[in-house]
Amino acid sequence: MAIVFERPHSLTDVSSHYCPGCTHGIIHRLVAEVIDELGIEGTTVGVAPVGCSVMAYNYFECDMQEAAHGRAPAVATGIKRVHPENVVFTYQGDGDLAAIGTAETVHAATRGENITVIFVNNAIYGMTGGQMAPTSLVGQITQTTPYGRKTETQGYPINVCEMLATLEGSAYLERVSVDSVKNVKAAKKAIKKAFETQIAGKGFSLVEVLSICPTNWGMDPIESLDWLRENMMKQYPLGVYKDKTKEGEE
Repeated sequence: MAIVFERPHSLTDVSSHYCPGCTHGIIHRLVAEVIDELGIEGTTVGVAPVGCSVMAYNYFECDMQEAAHGRAPAVATGIKRVHPENVVFTYQGDGDLAAIGTAETVHAATRGENITVIFVNNAIYGMTGGQMAPTSLVGQITQTTPYGRKTETQGYPINVCEMLATLEGSAYLERVSVDSVKNVKAAKKAIKKAFETQIAGKGFSLVEVLSICPTNWGMDPIESLDWLRENMMKQYPLGVYKDKTKEGEE
């Protein structure tokens, strides 16, 4: 019997620690499939964050390095500068990347560091119990905003792709989602483009992936997917926000 679907070689054969319905597993698989298709497992180094994906080093067959909270782009910068022949990526959540790690993210992008960032945005702090994140929506109820996020006291959500698109050093920025088969396919295409941008030496690339957190949103997975489509996609529109790899944008 012909094999039509199997686990990517770059994805380890272990059970994950993620909550039921969490889409981290889908994103992990997409990254692993891209590594396989590009044939770069032996030269790839991933950097794990602090957050729900703190143990990402358990799930990829390539070399992995743990980073302190928010410092993954700085760690990736060091690895890439010492080993420029390697493909280096970070895998980060919104709390890690857009809160404590804001400076590392912005300055790695503005320096044009030739690394790739996989940014998982589920609009909440997942691992620590569901507090408001920089990406939480206006009006969103969290553990620290029980009456909803209010702009007069908590400000507005941070749109990471739009912010980084203003920086000269960023080369490729795209926001995708994994809420449907169509969008999962588009997400994989974007992740592959980001890795190819790095391999071509074009500079900083980031793919923002809209994700769900049924546990901390207090919803079942189906409700969570609907909430993402109806609410998150309005605040965070999908699309390419910068692509220096296209002709005329060198």
